[in-house]
Amino acid sequence: MERRSTALVVVAILGLALASIGCQQTGPSKTAGSGDGSGEFQTDTGAVETVVTEELAELKTIYFDFDDATIRGDQRGNLKIDADSILAQENLGVVTLQGNTDERGSEEYNLALGERRAVSTKKYLVDLGVPSSRLRTVSFGEAKPAVAGHDESAWKWNRRVDFAVNR
Repeated sequence: MERRSTALVVVAILGLALASIGCQQTGPSKTAGSGDGSGEFQTDTGAVETVVTEELAELKTIYFDFDDATIRGDQRGNLKIDADSILAQENLGVVTLQGNTDERGSEEYNLALGERRAVSTKKYLVDLGVPSSRLRTVSFGEAKPAVAGHDESAWKWNRRVDFAVNR
């Protein structure tokens, strides 16, 4: 009887795992194709450093229009929520704003655009009261796509700024 109960539990767990794999996503996950944000990169001060970061699931990703670093109107509410969250969590340390682009454009152009997006996001958060000393920027350009694909349905999720914290 005990073996049968164990077997039923295993079958139930496998069924749940398979069901969750089959679920469709309406947008990118925080980690889909983007790794954890760790690695070597150039900071907003120009220094190259290696940092291990952890993504902040509670902070909302900020999305951008094609070839633009301007904060969209529909993203301002998310940034207000993010600012309130950062301010409420004084123990977070420094939050890194990771600028990303879609695959179109040269590597150099995309690194610069990703940096402009991160800096624009930082400025907006500072205007909302987040101390500049708690924020830093980095650009990954097109190197860390959130969604794989070569059309607008993927690109719209890759034009973004993600948040990570140094632990």
